[in-house]
Amino acid sequence: MNLDHGTSEAQVQDRNQLKLFSELHLSKTMQRQLAAANFIHPTPVQAAALPPALEGRDVLATAQTGTGKTLSFLIPLIEGMAAGAKDAKALVLLPTRELAMQVLAAWRDLSRGQGKAALVCGGLAEGPQLSAIRNGAGLIVATPGRLEDYLSRRLVNLSSVKMLVLDEVDRMLDMGFKPSIRRIADVLPRDRQTLCYSATLSPAIREVANLYLRNPVQIDIASELKPAPNVKLQTFEVPVDKKQELLEYLLGTNEGSFMVFVRTKHGADRVARRLSRAGFAAAPIHGDRSQSQRSSALRGFAEGRHRVLVATDVVARGIDVAGVAHVVNYDLPKEAEDFVHRVGRTGRAASHGVASTFAAPDEAHALKKIERTLTVTSTKYRIRPIHAKVGRPA
Repeated sequence: MNLDHGTSEAQVQDRNQLKLFSELHLSKTMQRQLAAANFIHPTPVQAAALPPALEGRDVLATAQTGTGKTLSFLIPLIEGMAAGAKDAKALVLLPTRELAMQVLAAWRDLSRGQGKAALVCGGLAEGPQLSAIRNGAGLIVATPGRLEDYLSRRLVNLSSVKMLVLDEVDRMLDMGFKPSIRRIADVLPRDRQTLCYSATLSPAIREVANLYLRNPVQIDIASELKPAPNVKLQTFEVPVDKKQELLEYLLGTNEGSFMVFVRTKHGADRVARRLSRAGFAAAPIHGDRSQSQRSSALRGFAEGRHRVLVATDVVARGIDVAGVAHVVNYDLPKEAEDFVHRVGRTGRAASHGVASTFAAPDEAHALKKIERTLTVTSTKYRIRPIHAKVGRPA
């Protein structure tokens, strides 16, 4: 495959003319399920990716999280499983357990119990995972490390996989899963269909595409590294010892759910504990929490029992919860890309959101560097010395 001679931009634009899911050549069952879920108008990545994916083409899509890409691969995946032979299988590889569980939940909602699926990831007991596979799972949703472990122990056979989905492949590479992906792909049939999704099209992503995709349709949906325009950006210059007080002030003066990003696991525990003491329903989520604790925190946040989810970057990249009203960068992110991924947890699809960044006085230069990289500006506020009340815009 040569990425410089793929589908033209004009062809992609033609595919973007799709206005309604009902225009697609889908089974009556799928059309009913889409209508029942109130999926009427496809997002740009769905409009561009669905037609070629349903035709059996390989797809390389560049799109940020929150653009609807999960549905763009679940629809052809479910249609293919329904039309395929009894042993036909699909494999979805993702970077984190949280994202794998969310994709599996979305599949169950859309398929309405038609077919069987298996979740394969670390932090959960092996027995139920292996039993689900051996009991005829047509879909395996997995993180690369655990699936590679099963392959090395000859506990799973992937020779009947007809579709491979690599979701958030850029994140999987960042987490060191490149060798695992290679070893998994090596045991898959060569005549499979492969759909690859990434937030960026870096040289590393191009290398993956050249290895695993065949003459793919290339789709570029707002791949520019930039927060969504429907997110209001605001920055507070605040001393470190006033951050907690400011966070509580924002919670007290704004409605809706909050995702709060901190730099360390210890910091996530500390901020969540202080919020709970102040009367706010908060839960931490990070790599040192057990799988049951992480699942409970995420479920509680999604269901509204926790108003605040305090998270570290590594875990949060795999979280997709609808309706988050406010993102808070309690600690300044190290990279511009992390800023975009954090902010992208609010203002998803057509909704609006607010993203607040707390910056200590000595972090002004680092903040300017991030904003320069992203070519964005935020409303700046300085915090008054007493009671951490919001001052006038700077």
